Amino acid sequence: MIPATLEQLEQVRKECRTMVRKRATASAGTTLVPLPGTDVLADVGMLMQLLPAINNKFGLSQKQLDGMDPETKSMIYGFVMSIGSKVIGRMITKELVVQVLKRVGVRVATKSVAKFVPFAGQGLAAALSFTAMRYVGNKHVDDCYEVVKRMIEQRELIPGEPAPSALEEANSDDVKVEVKSVSSNDTDEPAKESKDQ
Repeated sequence: MIPATLEQLEQVRKECRTMVRKRATASAGTTLVPLPGTDVLADVGMLMQLLPAINNKFGLSQKQLDGMDPETKSMIYGFVMSIGSKVIGRMITKELVVQVLKRVGVRVATKSVAKFVPFAGQGLAAALSFTAMRYVGNKHVDDCYEVVKRMIEQRELIPGEPAPSALEEANSDDVKVEVKSVSSNDTDEPAKESKDQ
């Protein structure tokens, strides 16, 4: 369920950041296994669990979105598109996780090579692994937070009415402008309404 207030949203963000920190620590631990590629495979597996868990906490999983009314779903997808997230509201697949990891590809490649430098290399690999996992996780938390925050703010604009979709808001052609004129004899004329096109 999507948090209804900014206070609830903040609590969800804290819980998700804790999840990210735990997974990042576990990711750093996988660098201690001296087999090539095991750390990257472990990172993919962890992200395939972490990203859907974050979506679910924010009420933005694919299953949750499928159960929403079309207006709310449209609004959410409008916000997701404006943020540019490829992970919110989608089925998390291995291919999608690999795309996300490519964004931090230099860190992942450096981590794999650094691991084989005696002593300091494993420490560097662990630090890079922790940093990369934390970056990907926290970026997703921030994206989800921003989408839900925009939803909450949108709903507060018109209490009691369903919020318009982001696309409807951007394409509104029915803007009314009220024009008042003052005559020279100090009497108010009635307001005139016109359509701005």
